[in-house]
Amino acid sequence: MDNQVLVLNQNYEPLNVTNARRAVTLLYLGKAIVVEKDSQVFHSPTVSFEMPSVVRLAYYVKRPTPQLKLTRRSIIARDGQRCQYCGRRAKTVTIDHVIPRDRRGRTDWKNLVCACIKCNNKKGNRTPQEAGMTLIRRPFRPRYVPYISFSKFVAAFRNKRWVDYLAPFAQGLDIQEYC
Repeated sequence: MDNQVLVLNQNYEPLNVTNARRAVTLLYLGKAIVVEKDSQVFHSPTVSFEMPSVVRLAYYVKRPTPQLKLTRRSIIARDGQRCQYCGRRAKTVTIDHVIPRDRRGRTDWKNLVCACIKCNNKKGNRTPQEAGMTLIRRPFRPRYVPYISFSKFVAAFRNKRWVDYLAPFAQGLDIQEYC
């Protein structure tokens, strides 16, 4: 029961990605309804059933609108783990201040990018223009504000069964770049 399950609010708004055990518990307690099933079947000595892939809560959960947090993980998710100077995907990327902090460069969405170690060392404590480098894409603040963390939301897009439920909340994002 290690499968991941997308949990939707009663109005089909994505709330969370949880494990199958938690989803089955919600179903058993009558707190959720299966929207889409997985092809995998769970067998136990007493019961056998198809694993859920997407569940919808049976009631509406009112939650305050979350703030999009600026974290290393969310910068990496926004940039698709791709160096914004050379365009290579690397297993290990660093977070680079486009305008260095000692030149009053801020730590915000519009000044932070992913950079491979080679490009980050080449740029050093200079601006991209001074280092003779150009950004592939200007850094931006994503317009994403659902309840799932940004990095989890981007990862959830890799599950083809969930795309229809997540796409309305990905407006303004180039999701194909992440997948």
